[in-house]
Amino acid sequence: MDFKTFGLDPRIIEGISSMQYDTPTPVQERVIPAILSGRDVIASAQTGTGKTAAFLLPVLHHILQSASHDATHCLILVPTRELAIQIAQQIEGFSYFAPVSSLAIYGGNDGAAFAAEKRALTSGSDILVCTPGRLISHLNLGYADFSNLKCLVLDEADRMLDMGFLGDILKILSYLPEKRQSLLFSATMPGNIRELARRILFNPLEVSINMATPPDQIKQEAIFIDERRKSDKVVEIIQSDPTLQSILVFCQTKADVKKLSQNLTKKMGSVGEIHSDLDQSSRENVLNHFKSRQIRVLVATDILSRGIDVEDIDLVINYQVPRDAEDYVHRVGRTARARSKGRACTLVSPEEKRKFDAIQRFLGSVIHITESSPESSYGSGKVSKVLSKPSGGSRPNNPSHFRRKRNGVSSAGRMTDAKNQ
Repeated sequence: MDFKTFGLDPRIIEGISSMQYDTPTPVQERVIPAILSGRDVIASAQTGTGKTAAFLLPVLHHILQSASHDATHCLILVPTRELAIQIAQQIEGFSYFAPVSSLAIYGGNDGAAFAAEKRALTSGSDILVCTPGRLISHLNLGYADFSNLKCLVLDEADRMLDMGFLGDILKILSYLPEKRQSLLFSATMPGNIRELARRILFNPLEVSINMATPPDQIKQEAIFIDERRKSDKVVEIIQSDPTLQSILVFCQTKADVKKLSQNLTKKMGSVGEIHSDLDQSSRENVLNHFKSRQIRVLVATDILSRGIDVEDIDLVINYQVPRDAEDYVHRVGRTARARSKGRACTLVSPEEKRKFDAIQRFLGSVIHITESSPESSYGSGKVSKVLSKPSGGSRPNNPSHFRRKRNGVSSAGRMTDAKNQ
């Protein structure tokens, strides 16, 4: 099957082709026809399954078939500004040869950006990609016009509820026409997501794509180590291999990021850091320096575990064990993109052993224990060497949105605890 099979507008097909995308992924094969037919959809799909394009392509097709372009056709709600920006970039790519207008609306911008957002909300933009809090700020001022809205998309709905946006979502829904197509995408399907789906969806198609696991080309390692030695260990790992050109270190909180980046700067020179205390322009500046290899090491919170589009990251270091297997997959998935090889190393303190074991059980394969420090209180303190190759999981070798011919756009970011990220 190729994308022409769906009957999409030729201008969209041209955009897909120019971005070097080839074959639809399973979620796209199931979701795109349903959305094109006007049906509501609830889909459980992870980053890397192609879920974003699964709703963007049919939405763009509907817009191009519409006679009017002077009103907002589609509203996409997302949990973070990083995800809003990435979806807006994908819209721009897919609609490059088509007259479609779009805008990302999120907090942290200046007055000029707010004015541009107001114009889009009053005069209309074909697609608006919004974080709930920022949209509520505009709705409270009374000028947003969604009277001609045809489609609502909730992307990463579980993350929005985790971040406390349920009240904002329900308020936003009160401003929208009842007659519309509604699409809900979520990595997981807990009870509160099911309840939300019952409130906003009508006879939806249900799609479930199994959670991805790290691809085989990622060499996964773990080091059992006392928490106090982790900073020195990061320095040791990085300095032991001068061929590593791009290194991404994940920390749980912004306080950890600041402390670690300060320590690394003292011992290795300047490193980059990204967390929620930085405004958007500062984040983009740091990320651009990292992409262009002006910064070798970037320390970040989980803001970037789904919100970074950088190819050829050589090494991902988990300074702390991620909270669950899903976060682990998204963190280590930043390396070995576009069929390249990569390496991921997790530092495990005694207090984190239980979380680490739970991740191992979920993955169904062993993360290699390459070192066990005597003071880490694991076993007898002897160093454990594991030489066998890690087994792969169900995740496709190419963890990007499509099975593609060459590099393209990655998926988007999500946050766990907004105030600490």
